[in-house]
Amino acid sequence: MRAIFYMVLLIPFLVISQTNNQYAVLENGMMTANPKYINEFESGVANHNNKYHTDEMYGSRIYQINNGPDYGKYLWVMGPIPWSAFDERPQQEGHDEDWNKNIEPYTIAGGDQIYWRFYPELSNFPKDFTINNLLVDMYDIERFKKPQVLELMKKINKVMTEKYPEDPYGLYTNEFPNYKDGKDLAFVSFYENSGWLNQDGDFPKNYDAVHGNGSFKLFLSEWEKLTIGKQTEMWSFREDLSGISGEIKASTRSSN
Repeated sequence: MRAIFYMVLLIPFLVISQTNNQYAVLENGMMTANPKYINEFESGVANHNNKYHTDEMYGSRIYQINNGPDYGKYLWVMGPIPWSAFDERPQQEGHDEDWNKNIEPYTIAGGDQIYWRFYPELSNFPKDFTINNLLVDMYDIERFKKPQVLELMKKINKVMTEKYPEDPYGLYTNEFPNYKDGKDLAFVSFYENSGWLNQDGDFPKNYDAVHGNGSFKLFLSEWEKLTIGKQTEMWSFREDLSGISGEIKASTRSSN
């Protein structure tokens, strides 16, 4: 996949089958470590996750943000899982006490909690891979324009699956959008090293090849009317702090 068009996100890891018309949700919690206690914070997070969040459904991964206004902050990520599964998460003895004693005191107050709905039909996980780095593009959508944006994403998905069939990516929308932060839609791409970001790419040409000459220019015009702005972040996977590994099995993905 080419870096010219990562304008379209947050991270299907371990997607489970969606049954009874349920859809999967990814939980993202942002944490800011107190600079005076980085070691204590990371030790507390690693110990907590390895004690309480190592099973498949409720396992957690930790990411660190490498650019932008949230540079240096940590993301605690769980899922995607159905909404109904959140009520059934294990309540191991000592879980909350451990968090309050060994993590919370070493953070700075404030943060962000986002629940991203995963769209398997607009995503692609064609092969097994191990998470290393992520490029996360988040878009601010005009009010009441989400259906139109998702329709456009179907066209993007068609180009991606035909022209970049081996590239894994995930598409998400914010279940509880906040008009202040503009994080309404997210497109996540995965890469091994930073040289990948230097690729100019030929997405516009491939878009026209799939949808017809001049179609990419029309897409940009429509996209401009539906969206307000964009925020892009680079994340790195912190396996040393996570409860589960970065291994992703394509066979665990669901297209339902």
